Amino acid sequence: MRPALSLCAAALVATTLGAAGSPPPHPDDPRLARFYGQRIDWGPCPASFEDSMRCGRLTVPLDYGDPARGTVDLALTRFPATGPHRLGSLVLNYGGPGGPGVSALGERIQDLGRTERYRDLAESYDLVAFDPRGVGESAPISCGGALPLKHPDSADGAALLRDTEAAQRACRARSGPVLPYVGTVNVARDLDVLRQALGERKLNYLGWSYGTRIGVVYAAQFPGRTGRMALDGVDTLSDSLADQALETARGQQRAYDAFLDWCAALPGCVFSGVTRTEANERTAALVAELDGRPLAAKGGAKFDGQDLALALENNLYGPSQWPALARGLGALVRERDPSGLLESAAPDEDNVAAAWAAVSCADYPDRGVGGDPVAFQRQLDALRPRFLAASEVFGPGELTEIAYCQGWPAPTDPTSAIHGVEGPPVLLVGGRGDPATPYPWTEQTARVLGNAVVLDHKGEGHTGFGRSRCVTQYVERFLLEGRLPHSTAVCPAEGIDAEGHETVEPPGH
Repeated sequence: MRPALSLCAAALVATTLGAAGSPPPHPDDPRLARFYGQRIDWGPCPASFEDSMRCGRLTVPLDYGDPARGTVDLALTRFPATGPHRLGSLVLNYGGPGGPGVSALGERIQDLGRTERYRDLAESYDLVAFDPRGVGESAPISCGGALPLKHPDSADGAALLRDTEAAQRACRARSGPVLPYVGTVNVARDLDVLRQALGERKLNYLGWSYGTRIGVVYAAQFPGRTGRMALDGVDTLSDSLADQALETARGQQRAYDAFLDWCAALPGCVFSGVTRTEANERTAALVAELDGRPLAAKGGAKFDGQDLALALENNLYGPSQWPALARGLGALVRERDPSGLLESAAPDEDNVAAAWAAVSCADYPDRGVGGDPVAFQRQLDALRPRFLAASEVFGPGELTEIAYCQGWPAPTDPTSAIHGVEGPPVLLVGGRGDPATPYPWTEQTARVLGNAVVLDHKGEGHTGFGRSRCVTQYVERFLLEGRLPHSTAVCPAEGIDAEGHETVEPPGH
């Protein structure tokens, strides 16, 4: 989940990685021999993990172009294959930037007995997850709580830049030497060291959300070492931060429209019987009202309109969240009680927000107007009508994100440099109702890869594996059997019942 409304600030320094188009590291490079020669010493995991899971560390260079600069240790975990016919290791990444993989896999394995998700994959593969550099237990970067910034005013460019610069200083002061080296190109190079340490000739990989960016960058650098790769909820490699923020606002509004349609047809729902247009108008009016007169919340905090927008955004990742969102909105509208939305309006914790900003600015060359407050104000004023047209509720918050990397030198290793990838076919899953990685990014990335097979999921929510039976079957068929559709395939939209459960087919089919 991406940290909403968190200004860049960690973005922090120009990266000093080699260009994305430069030759990738090779196991035979004598400078990298000690890294590629590792074998992982698997040991016990935290007590909260499933008993058969093992944990370990992997050492990688800070800078692959100059390994003498230092190293970073990555946290790993592995769930051994449960069946007799093992296919090897399947490396997983759940997204971010800023999402730790070790704890995420630990939590999901605990659900194996209650859900079909991963069961077939876990029978044939050792499931392996890692905390990317700068994240979780892998030399985590920190901004000391300066990120995410609390509801900056997107109308005041000078204030936005001041807050960004202050947060950048905090991030530089509190993060260690890994900070300039957290870009996705380096994370993908770490994956190749991990592949070798696992004893695999090729990398089999399943990535969600930001994890898809990691996968594409790996495939670009190491086409001959790419095995079966499925990418779900496809991220962009090249859009400017402004274009990303605008497309995200559109995606959030599409997802909210789907929620409103569901709510309108449900007796007793907060917007039952209300047209989508009227419900959107009421929501925008409520956001404006709360920004002017926030409500008192638990612990003496204030719940304002941007808190509401963030709570809405964070409850649109899947229809299973819709009933809770409807209850929280109902209490807010009818009783002026925000308590049901407070948890989902909470800001991201320090490391998640810092990593989101640092990786974004390491990956994208967009530097806006270079920190000039007058020019930045003109840019904000010019863009605001487009963001409000995309969404009156989500547009203003997304607009603040164009401040992310203002004034910082351009990175030397942007993912936008990747194009014309030649390698084995990759499965891309794009969701038409995805609020976080909108479908146009799937088409964009398919063009970059050239050899991708697209699965067009017509349903709602962020990513489809484990949620859509159709998507899950296509992904598992590829990862377990190597079978792909000959061309773009389609998974239909699922029906959503009153409890937010998705049915195999839409009602009436």
